[in-house]
This record gives sequence, C-alpha cells and structure tokens, in this order.
Amino acid sequence: MVDLITTATSKDETDRDARVAMLPVGSFEQHGEYLPLSTDTIVACVIAEQLAARFPVMLLPPITISCSHEHAAWRGTVSISARTLHQVITDIADSLSTSGIDRLVLVSGHGGNYVLGNVAQEASVRGPRIAVFPQPAEWDRARAVAGLGSSSQEDMHAGEIETSILLAKYPEVIRPGNDTADWIATDRPNLLTLGMASYTKSGVVGRPSLGSAAKGASVLASLEKSFETVFDVLNPQ
Repeated sequence: MVDLITTATSKDETDRDARVAMLPVGSFEQHGEYLPLSTDTIVACVIAEQLAARFPVMLLPPITISCSHEHAAWRGTVSISARTLHQVITDIADSLSTSGIDRLVLVSGHGGNYVLGNVAQEASVRGPRIAVFPQPAEWDRARAVAGLGSSSQEDMHAGEIETSILLAKYPEVIRPGNDTADWIATDRPNLLTLGMASYTKSGVVGRPSLGSAAKGASVLASLEKSFETVFDVLNPQ
C-alpha cells in the first residue's frame, strides 16, 4: 500500500520545533491506462518525504484533488476550482501560523496548478512566507543530472520522469504495458482552451518507455540538492 499520510504525533512536532511546514499538492487525474489517477499526489509525497528526511520541516498530509480541468475528458479525473485551491492553501497557512509555523513549502506534483504561484506571491509580499517547489528550472536540472532522454516539453504527462519516480519508489502501482504507451505531441498551442484530449487519445504525452528506477532516484537526489537554496530563503539563520 502507498503510504501518503504522516504518522507523526503532536509531541513529535513539538520536539521538532520546525519553522517551516511542507505541503504536498497533487491531483486526481488520468495518467493514461497504466499509471494511477493518484500519480501526481504520489510524486509530490515522494519528493516531500525525501526532503523531510533531511531538512527540519513539519510534513503535512497531501492535497489530493486540485485543478485538473484539462483532463476532464477522461473518466476518473476530479477537479476543484483554482479559487477553492487558493483558499484551502491560504487557510492551511493561516492555521499553521497560530502554532508558530509561518513558512510553508508547496511541493507541487501537478503542473496544471498555476494558482500555486499566485498564492506564494501574495503571501510573500512582506517577506518570504510561501514557496513553490520544484520550479521548472529545478525539474530541468534534475532531468539533466539523471540523464533523461526526453525534454520537459516532450515529456509533459505520464511520461519518462513520472514513470521513473514511481519505478524508484512504488513500482507496484504501474500496470503492465506502460513501456509501450509512448505518445509524442510537442506542439500543443491551445492546450488551455482545448484540453489534453485534443492532443492525445491515450492521455499520455511523453515517453514512459524511457523510465527507469535509477533515473527516478537520480531525479530525487537532484531535487533534494536544489531544495537547499529554497530552505535557506524560508529559514534564514
């Protein structure tokens, strides 16, 4: 079973005395026929758990349903509005502040949650309060370090990088056949208006056949290294 919920107690968090909390933000959306609807949530949690094992942060349970409207053509996808996601995260941040934790990292597993950037900007007007991680540059660095064979533009959804992370941590959730599910659609000029269904019948845009556990482990190690700067910004000494 995939374990996405922290089992820390209140005493654990009191003893940890973290100044920064970490909130995985995933989604519940189609990832083709072979990856689970919860793929983005699993990815966000895997990243967050790896970071929490090294950095002194309070790890929160994930947000599992978010803004997946571009995937609405496929059964199983569930979305909430951007304004609802904005409000939920803002409420969580405000609640954390009442117990003395006023810094929050949003570990983003779904690229369609554009509103996360707005949440971070609004919250940080008077100083660093919320960060979104990883950013595109951090994903690109991880791709290069891990030697991925596809670019971020080519490998948009249910492709090499997501498959690699799942293979590294939870290979049992990948169904047989994923290695033959490649679909290339690098030109997607009207994605926001037309949705994914206009560019892929399977739901895949990328090359899952290139995924490997070794690449997934390297991606995670690179992201851990990249997070050092983000943590220093939110938790100055």
